[in-house]
Amino acid sequence: MPFGPAMTGDLVYLDHNATAPLRPGAAEAMRAALAVVGNPSSVHGHGRRARRWIEDAREAVAALLAVPPAWVVFTGGGSEANGLALSGLGDGPRLCSAVEHDSVLRWVPEDGRLPVDALGVIDLEALGRALAKAPGPGLLSLMWANNETGVVQPVAEAAARARAAGWRVHCDAVQGPGRLSPLDMAALGVDLLSLSAHKLGGPAGVGALIVADGVTLAPLVRGGGQERGRRAGTENLVGIAGFGAAAEAVRAGGAAESARLAALRDRLEAGLRASCPVAAIHGAGAARLPNTTCVGLPDTAPTADIQVMRLDLAGVSVGAGSACSSGKVAPSHVLRAMGLTEAAARRALRFSLGWSSTPADVERVLAAWAALAP
Repeated sequence: MPFGPAMTGDLVYLDHNATAPLRPGAAEAMRAALAVVGNPSSVHGHGRRARRWIEDAREAVAALLAVPPAWVVFTGGGSEANGLALSGLGDGPRLCSAVEHDSVLRWVPEDGRLPVDALGVIDLEALGRALAKAPGPGLLSLMWANNETGVVQPVAEAAARARAAGWRVHCDAVQGPGRLSPLDMAALGVDLLSLSAHKLGGPAGVGALIVADGVTLAPLVRGGGQERGRRAGTENLVGIAGFGAAAEAVRAGGAAESARLAALRDRLEAGLRASCPVAAIHGAGAARLPNTTCVGLPDTAPTADIQVMRLDLAGVSVGAGSACSSGKVAPSHVLRAMGLTEAAARRALRFSLGWSSTPADVERVLAAWAALAP
């Protein structure tokens, strides 16, 4: 019998930034991998067959970012990949933006968190000042795109400034694949880059840190010599197989998928504003992911958690802040860093589309919204 309730009925899922539905190709690859017997580190035939699955997936993930397969280090998810990057370069100073994911913020002291403007874009002049007064070279971590607002950061420009000062640069790119195109690590100019399989239609519990040549990392998980000594533990073969298949699907979608998502998002935002003219689109005016809308309502409206529940009762799943922080009483640190009041930050909903989203989904959401909007 199943371990949880089945989801039935005509439901709409617009919370892809929290986790994307499993792609059919990823599910097929995982079913096939379940039949594979053997530890990928064993030298006998069964082990070599298992190893081939791992390496094929590594090649698929590498191709997604136009990097050599040897740069791909499989991890237990995006948060672990971020932790490996932030912890693995020694004890030098750390800088990041104030709107990073919690898995980055936990490694950076308060005085190393750089301000953003009202759109949520990092203050590059503040970055320059921080680099100039730092006691020595360290690591800058800057996300490619924000999980709550979809705002895209000027990673290449920030990385150029940091690298000119002798710093290493890490990019949390978890929200990029399947939404931004092209995906090119060299164009970003970073040394390390994090990915998460379940954000792009693969399974949860597997991710990757892309590590450029010349970067030496101390492992976060120690023990065996797996992943070239950078991440100990027998590899999650089934999850990695699904990750590889999802990466191939994202690569095939390319710019056409980004354009499709942008058209759906624009229709969604136009409909939201038509029903509620006072609604604010947080981050509008900045470069944003084509799939993400963060909408805020006035102080007279219910808080986001109540709005989420009301939409859920109407058969629509959306997000409020970061799913990794669900259950927190505090308002979004991202919106607070952008200058919103605490009350406004508590009244923001996130609609995030993805590979499974359709025009019909958007119309269903707008119908539900029209019935609930103040």
